[in-house]
Amino acid sequence: MSAAVSGVSLCPLAMKSAPERELLCIFGTGDLGRSLGQRLLQTGYRVVYGSRRPHSCGPLPHGAQVLIDLSNNQKTDMFPDTNAEYLQRLVPGGLVVKGLNTLSAWVLLNGPLAGKQVYLCGDSAEAKQAVREMATRLGLSVLDKGCLSAAREVEDFPLLLFPKWRLPLCVATGLTAFFFFYLLTRDVIYAYVEQDKDISFRITLSLANKVFPIVSLIMLSLCYLPGVLAAFLQLYRGTKYSRFPDWLDRWMLCRKQLGLLALALAFLHAICTFIIPIRYSVRHKLISRVVDEMKDNKTTPFDFDNTEAWATDSFLMLGIVGLFLYALLGLTSLPSVGGSLSWREFTFVQSKLGHLTLLVCTAHGYIYGWDKFLRLSTYKWWTPPGYMLCLVVPSVVLVLKLLILLPCVDRSLGRIRQGWERTGPEEGRASTAATSL
Repeated sequence: MSAAVSGVSLCPLAMKSAPERELLCIFGTGDLGRSLGQRLLQTGYRVVYGSRRPHSCGPLPHGAQVLIDLSNNQKTDMFPDTNAEYLQRLVPGGLVVKGLNTLSAWVLLNGPLAGKQVYLCGDSAEAKQAVREMATRLGLSVLDKGCLSAAREVEDFPLLLFPKWRLPLCVATGLTAFFFFYLLTRDVIYAYVEQDKDISFRITLSLANKVFPIVSLIMLSLCYLPGVLAAFLQLYRGTKYSRFPDWLDRWMLCRKQLGLLALALAFLHAICTFIIPIRYSVRHKLISRVVDEMKDNKTTPFDFDNTEAWATDSFLMLGIVGLFLYALLGLTSLPSVGGSLSWREFTFVQSKLGHLTLLVCTAHGYIYGWDKFLRLSTYKWWTPPGYMLCLVVPSVVLVLKLLILLPCVDRSLGRIRQGWERTGPEEGRASTAATSL
């Protein structure tokens, strides 16, 4: 385990001498040690290395006081105790601070460090302050995680692979697989079995272009469903101080990732829609239609009162507006953009504008099938088309949100979120008076 331990030592004598540059010792001459040393030299520190091969490094400074543990393990729970705690036992007279372990050698050597967040934990406030000052000079943003007992959490951070994306990715993958095979059965297999037509060429683009918007709309609605469920739960409990169930908490914490995946699928849908007119099958169909009309010496006049023309243009316009609102929501979810907004502005965009996006995209889906809901030919093998299924969840979310916006419900929910609690008659009056104060 000692081979996994590396660190940086701050020399107190150099720290107290203002004119002289601070001297730091780096234990370990691997990629991380060399990269960190080069970045510290560029920042204005003096650096000396310590290694199991002394001939390749300079001498170690005497009287070292603070030791920063940069080590990581290859997997979680690799050892009974953390590297930082093990290092503290090796140097009982030193002050060990766990931190900077989330930085890679490549980032230290080539990447920008400005604003990049690192974590610190240690038992000495003075030692952590010294490390914080060094990290700040490097341009890093420091988050204090507490005592050295939190080292296991800090050491596990580099081992996590998109932890907040796992549930949204599983949902997206599951929905995509379900609707792909569902539409494959309804469109391709049905045509082959019932009509003896081979339209398998549609699998690569046409079928995908149906799956993308369906999954995108469902995932967008899943971003706002937990919010309305939480509102009704607060109304039922009559307080905002009770914890939500764990499944609802986890769901609400991954709404951003759900929305970004929905945005990605919406862009794929838009790209496929632009590409479809240049497909071979579409061009062949158009050319054949023109040739047939020329042979019959007739043309099909355009009906300016045609309802289908109005529906098509409305459908396309709602799709354009919906994609624009989608992109706006995605931009405000970026830390650089969201950080420049006030809390009220951010809430307005993510909530009010988000529900408007859901409404526009749902209307986009309804107009697509406005005249097909009652046709028997729409239900192949007695199954509804995919766009009908995808309208269920967003419709439920919009209806629930409409109920919350009713004046009587909105007023009660607003009081609860301001701190009012529904209790006994006497306690209720006292709670209301305290809230008003």
